[in-house]
Order: sequence, then structure tokens, then C-alpha cells
Amino acid sequence: QVQLVESGGGLVQAGGSLRLSCAASGRTFSSYNMGWFRQAPGKEREFVARISASGGSTYYADSVKGRFTISRDNAKNTVFLQMNSLKPEDTAVYYCAAGWLTDSYNYWGQGTQVTVSS
Repeated sequence: QVQLVESGGGLVQAGGSLRLSCAASGRTFSSYNMGWFRQAPGKEREFVARISASGGSTYYADSVKGRFTISRDNAKNTVFLQMNSLKPEDTAVYYCAAGWLTDSYNYWGQGTQVTVSS
């Protein structure tokens, strides 16, 4: 069982930056692939970025490529999402997720709100 807690969301102006964190419980964090997803009001949840268990492989949605960076610190059981050049369309609740298989997630956090004003 893994519990995930996101933090770092908030209100920021367009062009600004935020860094989201996702702290995981348990001693097997380094075994999980980690992902970030987001859900805007009235829209379906969408994939943002993922990182392999070792941190050696990352993948991004086209909409955030070049602006967002996913990273992890396995010693601290934490995954990060650095978000730069934020746009109003990035406004959403951001969720982190953990899973054993690529693109298959077993555990989800409660989400953190990111609001980008124009």
C-alpha cells in the first residue's frame, strides 16, 4: 500500500512557475513508476508526465513538453513536477500516481489545485 500526498499548488500569474511535490509513504517507493495527471473543470483527467522507477526515463504530454520537468528523489520518497512558463490552460487539479507497470497506476493522491491567471 502506498499513500501519496501532493503539495505546492497555488495561484500564479501566466508566465510564472510552480513546483509540485508528491510525498509517498512506504519503503518501496523506488519500485514504482510515478506519474502526474491533471483535471480541469468539466474535462476528463489527462496525463501530464511520467518517470520510471529509477528516474532514468521520462515522458511528457505534448502540451507541457519543454515547460514542465518531472523528477524524483528516491531517498526522500518524493516526486516533483517543476512547471515553468505557466499558461491559463494549465489550470487544473494536479494528481500524482504510482504504479508497477508503465501507464498503469495503482495508487493516487488527493490532488493539489493549480490556478494560472491571465
